[in-house]
Amino acid sequence: MDIILLLLMIFYSIFGLIMIFSSSSVSTVLRYNVPQYHFFIRQAIFLIASFAFGFIIILRIPTSRYKYLSFLAMLGVIASLMGLFLYGRITNNARSWYDIGPFALQPSEFAKSIIIIFLATAYHKLERMKNPNIYAFLFPVAIALICAVLIAMQPDFGTALIIAGIVFFIFISIPFVKKNIIKVLKIGVVGGLVAILALLYSGTEILNSRQLQRFEFRAPCSRYTADTGYQVCNGFIAIHNGGLFGVGLGNSSQKYLYLPESHTDFIFPIIVEEWGAIVGVLLIIGYMIMLYRILKIAREAQNLRLSILAYGTFLYLLFHILINLLGILALIPLTGVPLPLLSYGGSFTVNTVIMLFVVERVCIENKTIKAKKEMANITN
Repeated sequence: MDIILLLLMIFYSIFGLIMIFSSSSVSTVLRYNVPQYHFFIRQAIFLIASFAFGFIIILRIPTSRYKYLSFLAMLGVIASLMGLFLYGRITNNARSWYDIGPFALQPSEFAKSIIIIFLATAYHKLERMKNPNIYAFLFPVAIALICAVLIAMQPDFGTALIIAGIVFFIFISIPFVKKNIIKVLKIGVVGGLVAILALLYSGTEILNSRQLQRFEFRAPCSRYTADTGYQVCNGFIAIHNGGLFGVGLGNSSQKYLYLPESHTDFIFPIIVEEWGAIVGVLLIIGYMIMLYRILKIAREAQNLRLSILAYGTFLYLLFHILINLLGILALIPLTGVPLPLLSYGGSFTVNTVIMLFVVERVCIENKTIKAKKEMANITN
């Protein structure tokens, strides 16, 4: 295993658990009318379950076996996303959740990880078949983008854009696609024009007024009383309050119902308020090290399947980190994307931890295959 990556996973999970309790201890009682340990306990359950699953199951299963379930899992995700329109619960104006007893399941989060696994197995198979048809390489993309469209219809454009970004960058990283990039661009332009014309003549409202307001993201404190400025401006206040060294763990003032999502999307401003800008910068550096370790594993991959699994996880985490931090700093529109291993969220936490364990499994297989090749060269 990559020990540095594992230690970072454990540190961010424990630190995130502490900050989820600190940031939610007030809102649990005043807003949600539940005990102050509510989100802390639930997050601890998600982390323990996902780490146990990672150590006991993921690390022991060869990635070559993913091919037996990836397509069925993909169909299951598409079916679950379609089922949301009938049985889903509406939260924050998006129908994205299923209520399952005391917990809620968000299929769009599982879609990200399953799409990465599906693309890895599909393109590995195509490469081994030496298939010269570019349209065969577009078929997995089309299936994956069905998920993005269904998620956009909830509407959850942040998650839909992350999935589209993951699919696009994985697709253009494939060696066969790189060799035929001109043909791919022509197909993409034609497909894009057809999609735009279909939307224009369908009479469907692409973005409603609430979604258009999200593009009004600059100078949020000038719109403090408006929905487009209130939350981000309070995030600014939290960061300003923290200064270099913070006000101390548990002493945040902005968590007193000023930041509605203080334990999820806006946990980073609370961290900076309580621990200071120095710790905030160190956390970003830690993320950069984590991403570097994953990208290193992807570059050392011994086959295309292993490469896509690691590279897809790299993109998954990178998009979440960038969209969250740039959104709370008012550099891009706010989309409600959580921060990996720090923000509260059951479906997101489970998927993040599992995909990091998949990367660890890729690391193990890289070293195993490399060792076998070296032994074969010695014996020959």
